[in-house]
Amino acid sequence: MRDDAPAALRAFHLIALRGSFTRAATEMDVTPSALSQTMRQLEERLGVRLLQRSTRRVGLTEAGQQFLDRIAPALTAIDDAIEDLRQHADRPAGTLRITVPRIVLDWLVAPLQVEFLQRWPELKLDIDVNDGLVDLVAGGYDAGIRLGERLARDVVAMPLQRQLRSMLVGSPAYFATHGKPQHPKDLQQHVCIRNRYTSSGAIYRWEFAERQRWFEIDVDGPLIVNDPALAIRAACDGVGLAHTLEPAVRELVAQGALESVLERWLPPYEGFFLYYPSRFQVPPKVRVLMDYLRERLND
Repeated sequence: MRDDAPAALRAFHLIALRGSFTRAATEMDVTPSALSQTMRQLEERLGVRLLQRSTRRVGLTEAGQQFLDRIAPALTAIDDAIEDLRQHADRPAGTLRITVPRIVLDWLVAPLQVEFLQRWPELKLDIDVNDGLVDLVAGGYDAGIRLGERLARDVVAMPLQRQLRSMLVGSPAYFATHGKPQHPKDLQQHVCIRNRYTSSGAIYRWEFAERQRWFEIDVDGPLIVNDPALAIRAACDGVGLAHTLEPAVRELVAQGALESVLERWLPPYEGFFLYYPSRFQVPPKVRVLMDYLRERLND
């Protein structure tokens, strides 16, 4: 059968339901003669007579009735699926699958688990915690959160904050014993909690800037972690210094559990972005996530 077979099958289904070429043609906005031609072509392709025609009505042959019984559920299922898609185009529903790095869990992602789901009860949230670079399409994700500098060029990205700042922190007890570094080069004499990238396994070289020129320092220390929360906890316990993002330790610094050093060498830079595969027909579930994050981060 040719590519126009689905339309012919729908025409046959409607003619059978209405018992009339005229009524079916009116609903389909075609002429009765055009609809009659469509049915003749369908019967010729199938090699079976489906309809019994008279001057007053249209009935089904035995083969036509059996054929209708087989195709009617499938056509109904297709119509239901199309209607579901149309409804999804208007409201957020289904499963929203996102990938996020560990560092944003407490200050950015955790509220999604309560506030966001309460606001959109028809949504299910599937959160994958992953610090590596993720191909959204290949992984089956609707969206992701990553630093702008780590995004691929072919994705659509929305900034989540104007700027982001790193912080170098340690506990009051640590500084009482070891003193405070006055320059990044002084870190060679300090105990540092090192970070390992989950995806590559490489050790993160701490980044600083002076007069807008960025440079890296390969620090040393007895503890290596791949979880930012664990590094912050170790810093609070006095194990050593932690290089992390300001939002992750803001409250701990305000409470006095941690102290910040070398701030003049840690200028703001491009922060986190929400990224998604395409601008074309962005799903409602992604649009409401974008709106929620904008709202929360602009408070």
